[in-house]
Amino acid sequence: MTTDAPPTPVADPWTLLGRLLADYQDGHGDAEGAVIWEDGARSPLLASVFFRGPERFSRAEAAAVELCRGRVLDAGAGAGCHALALQERGIAVHALDLCPQAVEVMRRRGVRDVRLGDVFAAAGNVYDTVLMLMNGLGLVGDLAGLGRFFGVVDRLVAPGGQILFDSADLRVTDDVAELRRLVRRVQEGRYRGETRQRIEYRGERSAPLAWLYVDGRTLRHRAREHGWTSQIVYEDDDGTYLARLVRTT
Repeated sequence: MTTDAPPTPVADPWTLLGRLLADYQDGHGDAEGAVIWEDGARSPLLASVFFRGPERFSRAEAAAVELCRGRVLDAGAGAGCHALALQERGIAVHALDLCPQAVEVMRRRGVRDVRLGDVFAAAGNVYDTVLMLMNGLGLVGDLAGLGRFFGVVDRLVAPGGQILFDSADLRVTDDVAELRRLVRRVQEGRYRGETRQRIEYRGERSAPLAWLYVDGRTLRHRAREHGWTSQIVYEDDDGTYLARLVRTT
């Protein structure tokens, strides 16, 4: 008796996400992957979520778009749904993503200013708004990465500028499996929102990806340490929220 071999890890999780987005753009409307959590639990990863129009934005996303002003950097822009919404409003937006396929998808969708890159390596420009939605701040990986992020945005955000992003307090849940994951992270000496995930698509599974969810109180303390003030603009019953950060005056 034989069993199917497990999916073969690939070096870069963004490679699989890029394939998912490219397939959807090419007409595969049912393109679907999965997020594999550290305990093996699976969550669906629907390509269609990255291609939504403003009428399907969450309340946090809609509030963030309303708050954007001046020159905007959409960091981790994915398939460009927020960048396109900002363009429609006449706002100058630069869409940044570290996945080449995502960059190509955005160009094909009509995002006018698309750049390949990582927010940690972004340099040479300053913005009135840095926008990071769909838990875009998660790419910092852990709390230490959050500290590095504040060092980067000090150079990216213009005087009087702002950072807008959504995240979540993972303690606000009735999911027993998620609560067990929280306990396990703390037992391992990690902050409870320092998750580890893999992306799976078409029989391939990525290498582990560190992804951060930060609760509002921890965010406020860490921001203050780096000279920023955090304001929770919108908060939902499931623990997700939209934060606005400005430099402390």
